[in-house]
Formats: sequence, structure tokens, C-alpha cells
Amino acid sequence: MKKFLLGLAATTALTSPALAEMLALEKDELTFGFIKLTDMAPLAVAYEQGYFLDEGLFVTLEAQANWKVLLDGVIDGKLDGAHMLAGQPLAATIGFGTKAHIITPFSMDLNGNGITVSNEVWEKMLPHIPKMDDGRPQHPISASALAPVVEEFEAEGKPFNMGMVFPVSTHNYELRYWLAAGGLHPGYYSPENVTGQIGADVFLSVTPPPQMPATLEAGTIYGYSVGEPWNQQAVFKGIGVPVITDYQLWKNNPEKVFGITAEFAEQYPNTTLAVTKALIRAAMWLDENDNANRPQAVEILSRPEYVGADQEVIANSMTGFFEFEKGDKRDIPDFNVFFRYNATYPFYSDAVWYLTQMRRWGQIAEPKSDAWFDEVARKVYKPDIYLQAARLLVDEGLSNEADFPWDSDGYKAATPAADVIDGIPYDGKAPNAYLESLPIGLKDDQTVVGPEVKG
Repeated sequence: MKKFLLGLAATTALTSPALAEMLALEKDELTFGFIKLTDMAPLAVAYEQGYFLDEGLFVTLEAQANWKVLLDGVIDGKLDGAHMLAGQPLAATIGFGTKAHIITPFSMDLNGNGITVSNEVWEKMLPHIPKMDDGRPQHPISASALAPVVEEFEAEGKPFNMGMVFPVSTHNYELRYWLAAGGLHPGYYSPENVTGQIGADVFLSVTPPPQMPATLEAGTIYGYSVGEPWNQQAVFKGIGVPVITDYQLWKNNPEKVFGITAEFAEQYPNTTLAVTKALIRAAMWLDENDNANRPQAVEILSRPEYVGADQEVIANSMTGFFEFEKGDKRDIPDFNVFFRYNATYPFYSDAVWYLTQMRRWGQIAEPKSDAWFDEVARKVYKPDIYLQAARLLVDEGLSNEADFPWDSDGYKAATPAADVIDGIPYDGKAPNAYLESLPIGLKDDQTVVGPEVKG
């Protein structure tokens, strides 16, 4: 508390003109939740750099045990908001799992995830992976190289188990996407069977992010999909090899969001704007001057109250490169993107993609019209709030007019085939046509009944 109050005094002295023009806050003491992942960085930075205090907000940040505890905390009001999986507000709003109307005025980041396999599996994959002239594996690596390994395990009567962090997580959908693109079926969900393992070649189950390396080392799972620093941790511990990053899977894909209840936004509109302003400033700081602040961000995130991993591990992805095997470091400057490419703008098309994956794998059991996808996206993603906050920052001289997509209709241009591992483009305005184009997954009026797909 002493450190917090000293920070308040220092920040107030520096920014008193801005404070004089603050929004009339309906609530100024807030508690936000997060999971120990590097993409919670905007929250940590907004706190440590004094951006919350600049808005008159007294914020407490609290690490949560897992994504369900975090979501429940926001729904029941123990948390005022949280670093969330993008699928969580959407799933809650449509009633998949816990029913609640959650919205997001702010997208946390792009990219930031990877898929890692155990050393044993990696050695079995290697003969099926093309090599570069220098003998290193050619990236991106297709899951087709994993298929013979899965067949070998199946022949030995061993299920091939992999971990992901939550049923509606990006990590679940990215792992499923990678597997399906390589010809492996990750399994369906149905209203009666929510394991997601119906008809699966590879069996996916939930493991909390910080526990991924230990679970892999114990042999409970043979690989996993997770955010950083838990892929790089496997490399440092010598227990696994990341085979692909989500940037290589789908260039500049959407990741986490900041979630609040619709009721919170309605009851505290100025507070919501103030929080969004602070988070935008944090995202700007993280990306400005070609990531010049990332080393400082790494130090912040390494603290036990935030991610609590070694600085060297966090720096491996946060500072523009990624290590696949010991010594095999490759430049991926956009592995973590927090502001550029309009990363913080809550695009409807991002929401629609998550909804298509829920439908693809049976979490949305019945077919839906294109208009339904758009309607749900608009209920949850709130670019209007985001742009109000952005306008205030521009008017205060804290950001540039050109930094924001003022004229956007909420939909990105279609993702070109070249930016996706399976060469299938994505257009958020045509979700059913997109689902039809994917070789594995539910289409049209198909449903999962018992162990079979009908329709």
C-alpha cells in the first residue's frame, strides 16, 4: 500500500492538468483479474506506468487460479473486469456454459500462442518434416507430420492426449485448426457430451497454463497449446519442442480481450471509458518505437505478482524472436502485438471467427444464419466504446488521430489464403461459406447425435 500511495503522489504531480479534466467516474476502486500469461501485459503496464491513476482509478490486479474461476468472478461481481479468453464473453452471452451477458470494449493483443510437443513425439515427427539447407526443420510445420505418430500410438492402444487451456479458448480452436489442417480429427462436442472428443483422433483436455510444462513432463499429455511463457518454458526445461506459433498458423490472429459485464458498462459508463483509455495507452507503450519498451515490460511481467517466470524465458517471445529447439532461435517480431495493426480495436469479424469455431466443433449444436453471427458479435464486441475512449485520448494529445480505424464498419478485410496454414481465406461477413470451405468440421444443417454426425 505504501508503494501504491507513493506512486499516486508522483503520478498526480506529473499529470494534474489531465486529472483536472478527468471523466466523472461512477466507481473509482476496481479489482481486475488475470491469468499468469504474458498477454496480460496491458493490465500490468497500465498499473505500473500509472495510466490507471491518470484516469483517477484505484486498481487492484489479482491473479486467478484458472479461466473458470476468473469468469465466475466477473459474473458474480468479485471482479470488476478481467483479462479473458476471447471466446469467454461470446460463450457466456450465447449460454454455452455459464449464461451471462459479457462485453468487451478492448482487445488485448494479437498472436502470442504456440503448440508444443514432448521430446519423444518430436523425435518421431522429425523424419516427416522437410529440412532447410542448413538442416533445421522447415517452418511452419504441418500437423501431417504428427499423423504417423498418432497412428503409432493408436496401434499400441494408447490414446494421443494433448492439452489446451479451456473449451472456448483460442488455444483449443488453434490446436484444433492445426490438427484438422494436417488431416487429424480433434473431435466434436454435443449437448450431451461436452468432452469435445467425439470421433477424435487426438484427445484434447483442459490444463491450466502454468501447469502445462509439468503435465507434459509427467507424460499425462504428449503436447499442448498455450500462451507464453509456457511454450518457451518447455524449451528451457528441455522437456519439449514448440512446433508452430499461432502467428505461423494464422498471421496476426486475435487473442485475449478485456471483459466486463454489460451491466457494469451500463451502470458505470465513464468508468468503462476511463479503463479503456488506460488500457489503450498501455498497449501503445508496449509497441511504441519498434518495441523499445519490451525489455522493461519483461522485467515487470517476471515479477511474482504477474507472470512470475524468469526474465530470460519471457524475453524469448516478448522481444521479437522465438526459440523452437535449444539454439534454434528465429525472428518473429510480431509474435506479440499489442497495438499496431489495430490490435486493440474489438472487430466484429474477430468475434465471428470464434463463433464459427464453436459451430465447427459442435459447441453451437444447431446451424445459424449469417445474420445471427453478426448479431451476437455486436452484442459482445463494443467498438463504439473503444472509439469514444480513443477520441478522448486524441483530444488530450495522448495519441494520434491516425492510430485508430474511425471509419471501420467493424469488419476487417478478409484474411488472405497466404496468411493461414491451410490456405483457406476467412471472411467474417460470410461465416457459413467459410465453414463450408473447411474440410473437417460441421457444415450446413449437420448436428452431432450420439457418436455420429447427422445431416
